[in-house]
Amino acid sequence: MDLTTLALDLTAADPAGLDLTDPVQLDRTQAVADALLASGADLETLRRLEGDLIERSAAVPLVLHVAVKMAVSRCTVLALEGPAHVSVVFAVYKEHQRILPLDRVAGGEDFLVRKVAQLEWLLAGRDDLTWDMIVVDDGCPENSGGIAKDIAEEAGCADRVQVLMLAEAIAAGHPVTRPLTTADDSRKGGSIALGMWTAAETARENHVVVFTDADLSTHLGQTGLLMGEILEGGREAAIGSRREPRSVVIKQGVRNTRGKLFIYLWKRLIGNLPDIVDTQCGFKGFSAEAVRAITPDLLEKKFAFDIELLIKIRLRGADSIAKVPVAWIDSETLSTTTDIQPYLPMLQAMVKMYRIYLPANPGADEFAAFIAGLDDAAWNRLVENIPEEITKREPAEFGGFSGVSAADLGRAAGLG
Repeated sequence: MDLTTLALDLTAADPAGLDLTDPVQLDRTQAVADALLASGADLETLRRLEGDLIERSAAVPLVLHVAVKMAVSRCTVLALEGPAHVSVVFAVYKEHQRILPLDRVAGGEDFLVRKVAQLEWLLAGRDDLTWDMIVVDDGCPENSGGIAKDIAEEAGCADRVQVLMLAEAIAAGHPVTRPLTTADDSRKGGSIALGMWTAAETARENHVVVFTDADLSTHLGQTGLLMGEILEGGREAAIGSRREPRSVVIKQGVRNTRGKLFIYLWKRLIGNLPDIVDTQCGFKGFSAEAVRAITPDLLEKKFAFDIELLIKIRLRGADSIAKVPVAWIDSETLSTTTDIQPYLPMLQAMVKMYRIYLPANPGADEFAAFIAGLDDAAWNRLVENIPEEITKREPAEFGGFSGVSAADLGRAAGLG
């Protein structure tokens, strides 16, 4: 029996979807990944299986899609030459419910305990491959950081799970938090920068620093996909992408056209990332050396911090970033973000990045001036009147397509 048939037979009784709050379904992903690895399939065979499943995507249970990514990841990790260490960083803000298990709160994901288990599964059997985790409270009024600390102690993993409070770091004058004066001025970016810097401060051989989202959207069993690109592929960064041919994405809500506009606009500004489409996936890995170089003087402490990291990494080398197709499942039940992403503030932050990091050019200058001049009312009008030349195209085309001018968008926004 070939591996594809075996995999489909193995998961024939599994539901089509995957509930991130259901520990039984989440445990199934690991069981299926273990079965695929136990078949004796090598990395090349597992990657062929991955491609076969993508081609039949609609007929494949999500458990299997995630499991094959995990199997490829673990196979990659087992082939690494040790020693190596991975640090996983994430920020928490109003995560006081989602961090709890389902039997304590409806919609709970028990995400801290699950993330620890996912890393332990990935690195099991390799004493020379180690991990730690840094959780950063982003000024949460509900004390998410304190809850995380209690959970880590109860779970017996407090020796490897460090909890930082962004407000305390700001008060202490930590240089990575500048120019923040309060945690209220950070929306994730300030906390991620602090966590990444803290992780990279400790000298470790072959050290990879990964940041992810607090929720379970990206299974950390996929972390080996990032580690392999950095430790074996020689890249300074490996970024999870939801827009590659082998990506698996389950996303709730309708945000597609607004997201396309956002990508089209930032592509007109940021000329050194022509090959990258998904800048906002919360699953990115960096060499510790690169982290020490790029985090101390970040401009952006809010939601556009991802793209600043990528700009600075790319400035260090044309081949410094690897794109990694991932399995990503939207975590909506207790989401701490609204359906409307802060696209305009992010774009206006990117205008500042363009002007500081990149050489000026007339085309980008026109778009920079247009974006800087938008207010919320004009942005909303633009969202309601996005030109068809943008909506009918896929975001991957926007690196080479610039057929809609700033003036065209100005008219669509009612600016004349």
